[in-house]
Amino acid sequence: MSTKLSAPSQAALDRIKAALGKNGWTDAPEDMAPHLVEPRGLYHGKAALIARPATTKQVSAVIAICNEYHIPVVPQGGNTSLVGAAVPDDSGAAIVLSLSRLDRIRSLDASNDTITVEAGCVLANVQAAAEEANRLFPLSLGAEGSCQIGGNHSTNAGGTAVMRYGNARALALGLEVVLPSGDIWDGLRALQKDNTGYDLKQLFIGAEGTLGVITAAVLRLFPLPRDVVTALVGVPEPAAAVELLALLRAGVGDAVVAFELISEFAVGLAIEHIEGVRSPVAGNYPWYVLVELASGQEPGPMREAVESVFADALDRHFIGDAVLASSQSQIKALWRLREAVVEAQAYEGASIKHDIAVPVSKVPEFLARADELVEAAMPGIRVCAFGHLGDGNIHYNLTQPKGMDADKYLGQWASMNQLVHGIADAFGGSISAEHGLGQLKREEIRQYKSKIELDLMRTLKSTLDPKGIMNPGKVV
Repeated sequence: MSTKLSAPSQAALDRIKAALGKNGWTDAPEDMAPHLVEPRGLYHGKAALIARPATTKQVSAVIAICNEYHIPVVPQGGNTSLVGAAVPDDSGAAIVLSLSRLDRIRSLDASNDTITVEAGCVLANVQAAAEEANRLFPLSLGAEGSCQIGGNHSTNAGGTAVMRYGNARALALGLEVVLPSGDIWDGLRALQKDNTGYDLKQLFIGAEGTLGVITAAVLRLFPLPRDVVTALVGVPEPAAAVELLALLRAGVGDAVVAFELISEFAVGLAIEHIEGVRSPVAGNYPWYVLVELASGQEPGPMREAVESVFADALDRHFIGDAVLASSQSQIKALWRLREAVVEAQAYEGASIKHDIAVPVSKVPEFLARADELVEAAMPGIRVCAFGHLGDGNIHYNLTQPKGMDADKYLGQWASMNQLVHGIADAFGGSISAEHGLGQLKREEIRQYKSKIELDLMRTLKSTLDPKGIMNPGKVV
């Protein structure tokens, strides 16, 4: 794979600008700035141009020119990546390819339960379009008001409903992709079954723009739930939460959509720092579970079933107090508590983030072992653990000790990674459950993937992108 990438010549830039038209690009510093930094400020880059194509043909034209001139291309959706996957390096040689203008919903087939959308469609808008057709697009995450479908699939986004509906990979039936050569692969098939060889779309889902540019997708839709039950439950320990999950699944089957575990420390941060957030649960508990269940049946029976499960769990000492929402506003308030944990951490100082996954049964052991090791390594460190217990994905974030210099603390990022990721790996887990690798974990992943896995990934990269122009420096 060639690594001789070049900054664009004036001739190349002129050709790119001509292909895009006057509204399809910018090189004004104030317009470029938001595209050159990631949300946490860990990575800042430079670029020769922000390309803003409005059609797949324009994407194709830009990529073909960049391939011809060996110009690096950084595809970018809503720029919500937390691993530096969507920003360029600081060389200034790259073109940032923003997909934000590819924002059309091409079609919606309610009878086939599919919607075909362009890569720049904001996730929340896709959800709304599905709801207007009395359908559900279940992908849901904190950034859904700004993240885009192309980025969601490039990173194989997860979110809160994975245990019921799967991640982005499971929700895509077909893709349209511009290859590094500039060729367009039209794989927009709205089929539940297509057993005619390799499932090519899966090469590009989760590849973080290193193998091509996703420009459109056919997405699966589901019946819009008629009965939703949401509850916040206090639990004594993570093991009790795992037992509660088993009881719920036995009692209501696959109606469990979300099962979020939140530590007392995390809940406390949200209540202290975010206006209007409170816990409706009486008393304090070491851990809390936010659970949501949904079905297409008439409201009533599922709530009764959940109450029965909670009564059984209370008898077994798996739970303490439980509050079931009785209105849409109460449902929103419970989810606001969970979402507020993310933003509240910034008010307590520097935070070292981990996005790990282990088998659900191993989550309690992981938490106990990780707590023991990080607290021994740095007395006073504060563990802010929360996440999607239902699929084994825990955001194990470490808040700096009170009074410690923030920069000094962040200097321990690599050593804390070694501890936490080493434990996750020992339990058969992943060091990146839903955020991807990007720049942040590109080198570290070599410790946890086998040589054959890494060689296969490099083979795919060199075969599909022999000149190495697509999002260089990310993933592999």
